[in-house]
Amino acid sequence: MKISRKMTVMVSFWVVVTIAGVVTTIVGVRLIGNYVVKQAQEQVKLDLNSAREIYYQKLKDIKNTVALTSIQGSIKDALSRKAPAILTGRLEEVRKMMHLDILTITDGAGRVVFRSSNPPVFGDSQVDDELVKRVLAKPRVVAATEIVPRDKLLLEGASLAERAAIQLVYTPKARQSRKSEETSGMVLKAAAPIFNNQGVLIGVLYGGDLLNRGYSLVDEIRDTVYQDVRYGGRKEGTATIFQGNERISTNVLDETGKRAIGTLVSAEVQARVLDKGEDWIGRAFVVNDWYFTAYEPIRNISGKVIGSLYVGRLERRFADMKKNATLIFLAITTAGAMLSLLVAYFLADALLKPVRRLVAASHELSRGNFAHRIEPVSNNELGELEKALNFMASCLKDRDEAMREQTQQQMLKSEKLASIGRLAAGVAHQINNPLTGILTYSSVLLKSKAEDDPEREDLEVVVGETMRCREIVKGLLGFSRQTEPQKQAVDINEIIENALCLTKNQALIHNVRVMPELSGQLSHIVVDTCQIQEVFLNIIMNAIDAMPEGGELRVISQWLDERFIQIRFSDTGGGIPPENLDKLFEPFFTTKDASRGTGLGLAIAYGIIEKHGGEIHMESEPGEGATCIIDLPVGASE
Repeated sequence: MKISRKMTVMVSFWVVVTIAGVVTTIVGVRLIGNYVVKQAQEQVKLDLNSAREIYYQKLKDIKNTVALTSIQGSIKDALSRKAPAILTGRLEEVRKMMHLDILTITDGAGRVVFRSSNPPVFGDSQVDDELVKRVLAKPRVVAATEIVPRDKLLLEGASLAERAAIQLVYTPKARQSRKSEETSGMVLKAAAPIFNNQGVLIGVLYGGDLLNRGYSLVDEIRDTVYQDVRYGGRKEGTATIFQGNERISTNVLDETGKRAIGTLVSAEVQARVLDKGEDWIGRAFVVNDWYFTAYEPIRNISGKVIGSLYVGRLERRFADMKKNATLIFLAITTAGAMLSLLVAYFLADALLKPVRRLVAASHELSRGNFAHRIEPVSNNELGELEKALNFMASCLKDRDEAMREQTQQQMLKSEKLASIGRLAAGVAHQINNPLTGILTYSSVLLKSKAEDDPEREDLEVVVGETMRCREIVKGLLGFSRQTEPQKQAVDINEIIENALCLTKNQALIHNVRVMPELSGQLSHIVVDTCQIQEVFLNIIMNAIDAMPEGGELRVISQWLDERFIQIRFSDTGGGIPPENLDKLFEPFFTTKDASRGTGLGLAIAYGIIEKHGGEIHMESEPGEGATCIIDLPVGASE
């Protein structure tokens, strides 16, 4: 199927634009994707900072509440008088007002005096409690997140122990273990010393908020940091408090739409945050979906990692942003490709219009209409090409006219030679017999005359001139003969060497130095050996005659091209006048004395070379010698 140039240009232009658009889309989408991810990670990092502030502000509020309560006079009086009944109403009021799960007083030895969350249970020792131990050792207010075992929670209230107990749910990408339930609780806890009026430590007040299944803090973080932003019907942001690797307080939802309490953190996050105590910022699998997340470890008062604080944003929103950006880029690329196709149509038309003119002009030239011209319409490369085509047409026209004139001259010359040949043949046959008779009778008479006979000299003149006429007639017959060459494959160098050998003595007599330069790379050619040798002998003898005072004769054989072999005979004689160059191959034209030639040698050579399908011509400058050039075809000429 032939495809037009216009279609080729359009498709090429469209392919280039499309490739550029696709590459731009890929790079753009990748850059936007990387930018979106980077922005999401930066944003979630800021979200974690906000969540941390809210978390530790809650711990600070508990610390302040415990500290302020510990310095109340009624608390000091009741503890000094060992009247726990007085503490009941006051501590219960503070606990409920500050939304505390635990608010307990111990004496100076660390034994519980009163529990507002479980009044019937008291008298147990809390000296192994890390915060109480620190206050007793160094009276000051302390606060931290602590893990409280189940037996301690039961003392503070059975409901707290029940709330802390969580069944573990193993999720994809989580680290597997044999543990199936969490019974201890994570508590935001503070403890403060109680002094009497004399400044003596008489007890410790500690209070706390159990985080297990307590959702106010994580919901506050979510509502403060993410407000109520939703995406795809789900709240975009989530927050979680982990006790170890278990979710004990979260607003991440599971597949049923409930809070994913008891689900586990992914193994790679656990390794970084819990095992190494480092922050995690990045993409993570949370329960059943991917989030851009931030985790940081939560440590107890001793600095041990006991859990982590998490915030995250749904990745789906950013993935959709990336998808939409990709679609936009693809739409732009598609629109650009369609627009480029339209532009390519008009551009190809504009580009190919002068090309079509050039093609039309070339067709005119191929038909021989060398007078056809293109009017250049631009100054660009195509305009230059149009000018070049016009110049070529002019050159072809001039060459055509020159070749036509040369051909006409050659035809006239050939017709002239043919006519002369026919005339010479007729004349030769007509006068040959009379000349034979004259020569015979004059020779008989010459023999009959004595040496001193006065008529003998006249008869010798008659015999000599008759012999010269006979040679002229013989030359005419040779020139006019119509015999075809008897061709065979021969080595042209061998013919040249034979001709040079036959003329060697003549060259020595005239002090001519022969310098053959015969190429050894020539192949055999198909010629009539005798005729070609006759041509070479004629040319060599003419060259020797052109150097009466001696000189050099160079004979060169070489390839002209892949079809022709060229032989050059160059002498250092006086050269040939320009006006005589066109007459050299005409019969009876000669610059020699009448006694030295008839003027038929080069004419005979011309005929022989022409019958072999070759060419012969002469080049010369006056005073610089002459060169006879013969081009012979390699193959047979049928």
